[in-house]
Amino acid sequence: MPPADALVADIGARLLYRDGLILVIDKPAGLPVHPGPKGGETLTDHLDGLRFGLPRRPEVAHRLDRDTSGCLALGRHPKALARLNKLFAASGSVGKTYWALVEGGPDEADGSIDLPLARRSDDPRSWWMKVDPAGDPSLTRWQVLGRSPDRALTWLALTPVTGRTHQLRVHCAASGWPILGDPIYGTAPRFGGPGLQLHARTLSLPLYPKKPPILVTAPAPAHMAPTLAECGWQGESGS
Repeated sequence: MPPADALVADIGARLLYRDGLILVIDKPAGLPVHPGPKGGETLTDHLDGLRFGLPRRPEVAHRLDRDTSGCLALGRHPKALARLNKLFAASGSVGKTYWALVEGGPDEADGSIDLPLARRSDDPRSWWMKVDPAGDPSLTRWQVLGRSPDRALTWLALTPVTGRTHQLRVHCAASGWPILGDPIYGTAPRFGGPGLQLHARTLSLPLYPKKPPILVTAPAPAHMAPTLAECGWQGESGS
């Protein structure tokens, strides 16, 4: 996976959708959205390049993990951001579908994972999660899109019904098929692995009451393309 700074040399080229209220960009894998305790470059450092004539930079309306690529929505001004925040806070309002490549995979064609999640640690700086009967209710629906010929890998569409931290990663790992490239919940090394094979493929935003939801699709990232092809993906024209 290329370094983060190489991926945002022209953030405008990553624009997927734009109107008067919102933007949706294709966030590159490897770039944090917000500053962390260790500092370093973040997506926030590049948002001035997405003003498109407005006096303020847009602001991010929801989370994507540093190593997750794909659709990320931004509000172009404070009122737009407030509308987006309200939409994301309303359970079931926003539609999200992720593509994941997992090790092994389920035997069935589709199903759901209903496992409550809680933080592993009381340290507020820690985002690592675990399955915990006393945790927050967490539901993920999944569908098999393809498998490698030896069935060592499976290409899944994941739909998070709830939006817990690291929900998809923990749910897949707890089901016995961790996401490929996951160094926290899976088998990947902390450094030098294939990169997290998790991509925010589509985002559906019912932002305007009298119009259909805004539907945005992010192209598959380069670091996932070879494994997707191994599982039957035929490129953007065939997917």
